[in-house]
Amino acid sequence: MAGPPRQAPPQDPAHRVVALVRPPQSTFELGCVAEVFGTRRPGLPVRYDFRVCTPHPGPVRTTAGYDMLVTAGLSALESADTVVIPGWTPADEPLAPAARQALRRAHARGARLVSICSGAFALAQTGLLDGRRATTHWNLAASLAERFPRVEVDPAVLYIDHGDLATSAGAAAGVDLCLHLVRSDHGAAHAARIARHMVMPPHREGGQTQYAAPPPADRIDRAPAMDHSLAPLLEWVAGRLPEPVFVEDMAGRLGISARTLARRFADQLGTSPGRWLLDRRITAARTLLEETDLTVEAIALRVGLSSATNFRRRFQQALHTTPAAYRRAFRTTSGRSRRSDNTAGTKDGTAGTEAGTAAGTKRGTARGPL
Repeated sequence: MAGPPRQAPPQDPAHRVVALVRPPQSTFELGCVAEVFGTRRPGLPVRYDFRVCTPHPGPVRTTAGYDMLVTAGLSALESADTVVIPGWTPADEPLAPAARQALRRAHARGARLVSICSGAFALAQTGLLDGRRATTHWNLAASLAERFPRVEVDPAVLYIDHGDLATSAGAAAGVDLCLHLVRSDHGAAHAARIARHMVMPPHREGGQTQYAAPPPADRIDRAPAMDHSLAPLLEWVAGRLPEPVFVEDMAGRLGISARTLARRFADQLGTSPGRWLLDRRITAARTLLEETDLTVEAIALRVGLSSATNFRRRFQQALHTTPAAYRRAFRTTSGRSRRSDNTAGTKDGTAGTEAGTAAGTKRGTARGPL
């Protein structure tokens, strides 16, 4: 006689993300949040419950010339795990006392508060950014620093994540921050899958510059501008992660000096060649920890970190946890064991370390394989 049907293992409740909007609401910044947290995709588990609220429920005017109907009020913030302020137009608009109190209450009970672009102006009005680093669109950074002198404004980076508070620059940097938060919540592999659906790179470093100013005339090489792009080199290196790659090898590939290579990395990526390469190796390792049963020793060899000891040390420095603890936290329940000698995960390994580490990366030239 057949026994009772087996019960499916209980699933963790979806992480509730609530966007706080007000008129005139920027549709792009809100769209960034909705695309990452609110769009259901075939073959991907639903990890987030996305909602939108406004201080005064009803029609909300947008910058795109149409109104959207928002039925939820500030009470929606009482159960939010993450609150996102997707822009604040105009930037000098006062934050209503009720909204300020609701945001502070959400933060006090453990919710993560996030701003995109000009949303930092609303978040700063709560006082929670006082004494903390924050960023916004480069064109608004001076105004943010002037209005809120207690906030340490960094106008150069894409985003800054303190864990409980996070801010991003404008436009596509909002997507970068949202994908970073997914990576922090559910691991690099899940974030990479979402990015692939969006036809986006899985990750840009938080410390990457918002834009690259044109170099002075005395620093312009004679080669055509397209020859300055690092994209071919990055693709070449990404396909050779198991191999020992030196900064000198990277410079030689482009026919330039190591010093010129370091300058191009700083201008285009906001980091050093050695730091970028180490980030690629760590990200490839994260994916293998999440999706395979490979040993630490095997993963170290696949991502070019030479030994389990070196791998553990580098991983601990980058993510402040051990490979074993990371695997327990982010192991995919549907992950398949892949024990072949094929290099897995390197093509998708374009995500970096956590933003807090990346934002503080020092620029320089590394000597030797990483």
